[in-house]
Amino acid sequence: MSVPLLKSLRALADPTRLRLLALLERDELSVLELQEVTRLRQSRISTHLGLLVGAGLLVSRREGKRVFYRRNGEMAADLRELVALALRGAKAEPGHAADLVNLRRVLHLREDQARLFFNQVAGRFDRSYGPGRSWQAMGQLLLRMLPPVVVADLGSGEGLVSELLAQRCRRVIAVDNSEKIVAFGAAKARKNGIRNLEFRCGDLEDPPIAPESVDVVILSQALHHASDPARALAAAHRVLRPGGQVLVLDLLRHTFTRVRELYGDHWLGFAEGDLERWLELAGFREIEITVVAREEQPPHFETVLAVGQRAGGARTVIGPSSARAGHAGADTPTRLQGENPPGADGERSRHTR
Repeated sequence: MSVPLLKSLRALADPTRLRLLALLERDELSVLELQEVTRLRQSRISTHLGLLVGAGLLVSRREGKRVFYRRNGEMAADLRELVALALRGAKAEPGHAADLVNLRRVLHLREDQARLFFNQVAGRFDRSYGPGRSWQAMGQLLLRMLPPVVVADLGSGEGLVSELLAQRCRRVIAVDNSEKIVAFGAAKARKNGIRNLEFRCGDLEDPPIAPESVDVVILSQALHHASDPARALAAAHRVLRPGGQVLVLDLLRHTFTRVRELYGDHWLGFAEGDLERWLELAGFREIEITVVAREEQPPHFETVLAVGQRAGGARTVIGPSSARAGHAGADTPTRLQGENPPGADGERSRHTR
């Protein structure tokens, strides 16, 4: 047996290198993209890629500051047979299906240069001081762009996000499973004169909201409290009108187990692949999943944003609104021509406070 073939055999003996090779068989990827797919450390990925290149299994090319890797298409016949056999084993691994889901998401992000540019800009936003420049101010600016839609805020807590949304939305339904928190939020809304914000007591997995009655469902740092996240997303799909959207903001999978005792979390965040799979099973389409924030301090939580659309209608669009805060029913949501106008929710929960 030749020395190069022995070297290739040693390279193929490691399961992580097999995992990378199986991904690079399908597409040319950079180290950063492989990191997004596998969630392995960048240094570890680079080391394995170097060994695979040295064994003649991969080739690389440089594009600006990035280096892309792909499977070597000029391998000898005996080495090709060896690699094909090894890849059969790699594809039988339980994690390979999740890697393919993440790969599809990463390739979609590559195509969407506008979102990639936003992520890069967002990462630099607070690095240097500018008078009056803050995420709070940016949030108020972006809030003005909302059309007057009907929103369900599931797992709302005392309703901080709901109160902000009620400034522009036609109507906001805040759902939480704590009667005390619901009573507190409802009393606060009445005190502040917010008449288009309604609190209801209910569960994420079976919210007290009529089917096909809202335009947008938001689960902001709430899904990790659900006993069955897939069922919660299916419930979100059920209450959305055709063309409506779900927006999930939650933690990326982590290992900080103290969140269970500190915050009552059921889940240690979620992998992007799991979120995409659950959204697809619920019936959502045009799914987009992006890591939108990373904490610099331990335990270095990462926040992921998942968006999906219910099929069967035109998506609610951003547009000018003459709705004013606290005036429920003053306007209808800005919708594409041909879409059915929004109606009332259809019922008031007996749990409403």
